[in-house]
Amino acid sequence: MTSHDVVARVRRLAQERSIGHLGTLDPSATGVLPLLLGRLTRLAQFFEGREKEYEGELLFGFATDTYDASGTRLPGDSTASAEPPSREQVEALLSRFRGPIEQMPPPFSAKKVGGVPAYKLARQQRPVQLAPVMVNVKAFDLLEFEGNRMRFRVVSSAGTYIRSLAHDLGQAVGMGAHLVSLQRTRVGEFSLAASHTLDTLAELAIKGRLGEALMPATALLPEVPAVVATPEAAARLLHGQDANLAEFSGAPLVRVFNDDGQMLAVAKRMAGSLFHPQIVLAG
Repeated sequence: MTSHDVVARVRRLAQERSIGHLGTLDPSATGVLPLLLGRLTRLAQFFEGREKEYEGELLFGFATDTYDASGTRLPGDSTASAEPPSREQVEALLSRFRGPIEQMPPPFSAKKVGGVPAYKLARQQRPVQLAPVMVNVKAFDLLEFEGNRMRFRVVSSAGTYIRSLAHDLGQAVGMGAHLVSLQRTRVGEFSLAASHTLDTLAELAIKGRLGEALMPATALLPEVPAVVATPEAAARLLHGQDANLAEFSGAPLVRVFNDDGQMLAVAKRMAGSLFHPQIVLAG
């Protein structure tokens, strides 16, 4: 199942055409896939660059062309009889992959080469020349280590390929490695604990209670200050007009709510306490 498949299924359950997802998951990965419904799809621009957290498992012994278990073993890896690395060896190498690092995306990825997704070129066995990108790996921790298998946790910036981390760690060890499983446990403020399975959403939809699965608007964009607008200011913002929000004269952006906790708009400071609605969410 792809991220697009998930959107299509929830679109049917919610009977809502306007749905978007934040951060594509590889078809073989599981975990958090935040969805924005209805007018809240307009907030997508504010979620770009969200920090992400993962837990996964990799296998030492050989690399694959996709950097995960769905691929074909790369030639030249004759390490089946080699001793797997020790926990201490791996722990010592992990520090190389923390902090700002230059990472090469996998050849089987959605990165575009000349306007064509790299995975399409790779499937046609055409050369794929990708440029390295800078990413920030805030944590790359070893959770469990047994035999030639390692469970790990990663906290990283958007755009980080966990498959590449697994592949590159295998190269550093000297015997190859590939990703076996991966679960995304957090995207910004969206956590696994607050998420719902598709089966749960289907059950709620049958009972007419799908709204129970929605996060409250007050929990979205916690880094942006929130203000409850007066009826007069709210009316102006909803009509696309500037309004004074004096208590937030220093904030570049604010989330504007009414007394009922409904997010009305995201407003941008123009000067002093004068704000202009950048996105209007209610009508």
